[in-house]
Amino acid sequence: MHNAGRAVLIAGPTASGKSALALEVAESLGGVIVNADSMQVYRDLRVITARPTSEDEARVPHKLYGFVDAAENYSVGRWCHDVEAVLTEIGKQGRVPILVGGTGLYFKALTSGLAAVPPIPADIRAGVRERLQHEGAPVLHAELMRLDPATARRVTANDRSRISRALEVVLATGRALSDWHREGLPPLIDPARAAKVFITCERKELVRRIEARFDAMMKSTALDEVRRLAERKLDSTLPAMKAHGVPWLIRHLNGEISREAAVAGAVMDTRRYAKRQLTWFRHQMKDWVWAEPDEALSAIRSHFQAPLM
Repeated sequence: MHNAGRAVLIAGPTASGKSALALEVAESLGGVIVNADSMQVYRDLRVITARPTSEDEARVPHKLYGFVDAAENYSVGRWCHDVEAVLTEIGKQGRVPILVGGTGLYFKALTSGLAAVPPIPADIRAGVRERLQHEGAPVLHAELMRLDPATARRVTANDRSRISRALEVVLATGRALSDWHREGLPPLIDPARAAKVFITCERKELVRRIEARFDAMMKSTALDEVRRLAERKLDSTLPAMKAHGVPWLIRHLNGEISREAAVAGAVMDTRRYAKRQLTWFRHQMKDWVWAEPDEALSAIRSHFQAPLM
C-alpha cells in the first residue's frame, strides 16, 4: 500500500470546480495531480471531457491524462495498475499525490481494492460486442442469468456495458464476475490516512456551470474534436464514444438533429450524470467530507494540520 498519509483525494460532480481546487492544493503542497476520471484518460477527447489545459499542466505535474487511444476499452482494473506505478513514482520523489476526478469506481478501487479479473482476449471481447449489436442486450442478459446469475440480478436487461463486461469475463475465464469480486486486489491508499473531500455545489449553480462549460466547449474546438473521432468509425459501445456530448454531437454531424438539439441533449445528459454522481458518493463513500470549494480547502488544511500557503 502506498504511504498515503499525505495523499489528497478530491471528487465531486462534473463542473463543480474539482480541477481548480486540485491546482490550488498542488501548488501549495508541491504535489502532483493524478487523474481519477474515466473519460479524461482518452487522448482523442481533450475539450469535450474538460481535461486540464496545457497551461494548467505547465503549472504543476499532471499524470494519467490523455494517454489512452479512443479505440481502447480502458477499465478500472487498468487504471489501478497504472495509478499504482504513478503513486510509487510520486512516493520516491517525496511529493504529495492529489487524485482528482468524478469516477466513483476509481476512488472505490483505490481505497477498498478491486477484483483481480485477468485481461479479456480481444477475440472474445469482439465476439460479445458483435452479438450485442445483432442480438440485443436482453438476449445476452438472459445468457448471463444462466452463467452468472448473481451479477445478472444486479443489472438491468438493457445495461449494455455491464452485461457485455460480465459475459466477457465468464466466457474468457470460466468463472463468474461475482466470483472474481471475492478475490480482490488490495487497496492502494489507506482511506483513514488521506484527506478525502467531495465538492458540493448548490443545484442551480451546478446547472449554470454545466451549461456555461458546454457553451464554452462549443465555442472552442469540441465539435471538431468529435468530428475527428466520428471519422474513425469506432465501435459505439466503446467508453470514449459514450463520453457526455459525443453521441449527441455525432448525431448533429450526421445531419440527424440540429446543433441546438445536440447541445440541449448533451447538457441534459450531463445534468443527469451529476445527479447520479451525488447519489453514488452519498451511499458508497460515507466517510468523505462534503464541502463547498472554499470549505474543501479548509478541510484539506485541517487534515494536514498546517496551512497550505
